[in-house]
Amino acid sequence: AEGLNLCTSGSATSCEECLLIHPKCAWCSKEEFGSTKSITSRCDFLQNLIANGCAGAIENPSSSISVVKNVPLSSKGSGQTHLDVTQITPQKVALDLRPGDRTSFRVQVRQVEDYPVDLYYLMDLSLSMNDDLDNIRNLGTKLAEEMRKLTSNFRLGFGSFVDKNISPFSYTAPRYQNNPCIGYKLFPSCVPSFGFRHLLSLTDKVDRFNEEVQKQKVSRNRDAPEGGFDAILQAAVCKEKIGWRKEASHLLVFTTDDVPHIALDGKLGGLVQPHDGQCHLNEANEYSASSQLDYPSLALLGEKLAENNIHLIFAVTKSHYVLYKNFTALIPGTTVEILHKDSKNIIELIVKAYNSIRSKVELTVWDSPEDIGLTFTATCQDGLSYPGLRKCGDLKIGDTVSFEVAVEARSCPSEDTSQAFTIKPAGFRDTLEVVVTYNCLCGCSGRAAPASGKCSGNGTYTCGLCQCHAGYLGARCECEEGASGDTHHAMCREAEGKPLCSGRGECSCNQCLCYESEFGNIYGPFCECDDFSCARYKGILCSGHGECHCGECKCHAGYIGDNCNCSTETDSCVSSDGQMCSGRGTCVCGKCQCTEPGAFGETCEKCPTCPGVCSTKRDCIECKLFNSGRLADNQTCQKHCKDEIINTVDVLETDDPNAILCAYPVNDCVMKFTYLELASGKSNLTVLKEPACSSAPSAVTIVLAVIGSVVLIGIILLGLWKLLVTIHDRREFDRFQSERSRARYEMASNPLYRKPISTHNVEFTFNKLNRSYNGTVD
Repeated sequence: AEGLNLCTSGSATSCEECLLIHPKCAWCSKEEFGSTKSITSRCDFLQNLIANGCAGAIENPSSSISVVKNVPLSSKGSGQTHLDVTQITPQKVALDLRPGDRTSFRVQVRQVEDYPVDLYYLMDLSLSMNDDLDNIRNLGTKLAEEMRKLTSNFRLGFGSFVDKNISPFSYTAPRYQNNPCIGYKLFPSCVPSFGFRHLLSLTDKVDRFNEEVQKQKVSRNRDAPEGGFDAILQAAVCKEKIGWRKEASHLLVFTTDDVPHIALDGKLGGLVQPHDGQCHLNEANEYSASSQLDYPSLALLGEKLAENNIHLIFAVTKSHYVLYKNFTALIPGTTVEILHKDSKNIIELIVKAYNSIRSKVELTVWDSPEDIGLTFTATCQDGLSYPGLRKCGDLKIGDTVSFEVAVEARSCPSEDTSQAFTIKPAGFRDTLEVVVTYNCLCGCSGRAAPASGKCSGNGTYTCGLCQCHAGYLGARCECEEGASGDTHHAMCREAEGKPLCSGRGECSCNQCLCYESEFGNIYGPFCECDDFSCARYKGILCSGHGECHCGECKCHAGYIGDNCNCSTETDSCVSSDGQMCSGRGTCVCGKCQCTEPGAFGETCEKCPTCPGVCSTKRDCIECKLFNSGRLADNQTCQKHCKDEIINTVDVLETDDPNAILCAYPVNDCVMKFTYLELASGKSNLTVLKEPACSSAPSAVTIVLAVIGSVVLIGIILLGLWKLLVTIHDRREFDRFQSERSRARYEMASNPLYRKPISTHNVEFTFNKLNRSYNGTVD
């Protein structure tokens, strides 16, 4: 074999070890083969062993497959005995696997026509669903009419739920025991809260469904979330009481207008015991463990639904659609549809969900052993193969899809035993049983010869080698250990606790005989050195830039590092503009490590968010499109712009958020372009065919605009002046009027005129002739 030989490099010391190295490895059990120094040469590729003369004594088991049961697929479901309907083929396969040797088989699945359907309607009867209850009172008849268009064998059942009747989930005070709606003005009367109540087993008498629905009344719980997951689990696992048929498709319709309680929520009410996944319906068909067990987890729900082949349909209001949509990713075989607030679209919803379920096939694996690897490849209706895919969609009733299942054993079990796992389509009762046995033993091991003369009577001869008894050493067990029992071993160990001859040679009478290897030489007194076990880079020893000496790379000039992959040269880091890593990084081991945010490329030359990038792209546009600019020389342009893809357009689109818009002036115009860095490392430049130019304004327009502006300003100023004068005149006139009203003279007299004669009265007293007079003198 050419190149890396995993078989000879594995240092296998027995046939079984050889088989575990690689599925292409074979063992030569011929006695006279190779030399005493080349034990590992017994483990090699088949063609090498044959070429070396080992034909007829080679152990090379391979994986095999046998189909145990293979009943053909059925075409219809209700037209024949239901138990004979087959939707998957084959039904049982036996595999004999050699570790690492992958084998495959093909599985076919068909959704048969007219397959029986069991539908269990699980309804939230909390207070907010009162209007929904009114609208489904005749649901049974209408739903049966629609479903019988899809199958001639349809049965319907009914159950309801609210929440655990313990605090804080429900009203538990004595006054609320019989009527939790006491004091609630909008709805003063309702029934006590309950966890889950099975009301009608699956039946084809749809009138009974209508009767049960009409008897129902809503209840009231305290918190918003409901206990629906308790109800789903009981409806799934209580198969006998619900009435699920083995030969039917099982649909569980879950209707609610709120979120569910999930595992660990029960701790709020003191419920610490996890759900056991068992049926707990009492004689009254009520969930009896509601106040003892916590709510079930999503994993437990998914397990029990799949175990009982039940398709769960979440019919929920629009406000909670996203939450339940996320649940479907965690619970296989589950769909979700939007329910109107009054449930008027429930029939349309169920039919749509059923058609959706029947339009897809998804394989699930049960009880797969840990050491088994499975790979699926789906072949759907389009005839194309989809590696890694285990489901097909957009199917019609009667379509057949196939899956190639590749199986590989990663190792051998500790005991020689067989294991089994199951492949089944989600929601189907049909299964494919796969029984696995392991082909880990060599045929020559069964012909072992104890105390063989080929081993000096001191060992067992098996598969061409001697397995020495305690106290004996050597290729033929010809050496006997000393009194201490460790003398010969100690001489072949590099240090105490180390393997004999470093695990790469055989201790024969105090001396290590190193194994031969096609990779190179194994040497040293303890076989501790070789010239091929040094560090590699991309599979190349010492990166091709050094020599391997005893596990350590001795690098050539110009290279450093453990594997000599770090070049001390910096030429490869110089960008086209002559800078080291375009000025945006550092050169480490001959490669640029970009430090500027957003920069990438071999020399950090690409950086959409860096300043000045537009000018670099501009140079490439000018030289490639217009043969101008500083890179106009053809060779220079091709060198600098080899990664630029340039396209011209009439109209530049700028709506791409990842594209950068650039512009630069060209003769009083503007050239615009966008560029986008592609995953391939190239740049996509989109350029306008012609620069965008704005037309020069008309001289007449400018003159008229100036004149108009002057006239307008003058009119505005005149208007302001006139306004100010008017205000001033009105103020003066008002003041005049005020002074006039305060004047006290008569309108007929002249206040400025005064008489020329003035009169003064003087009072005096004088004595004349001893007589006194008082008088006035004019």
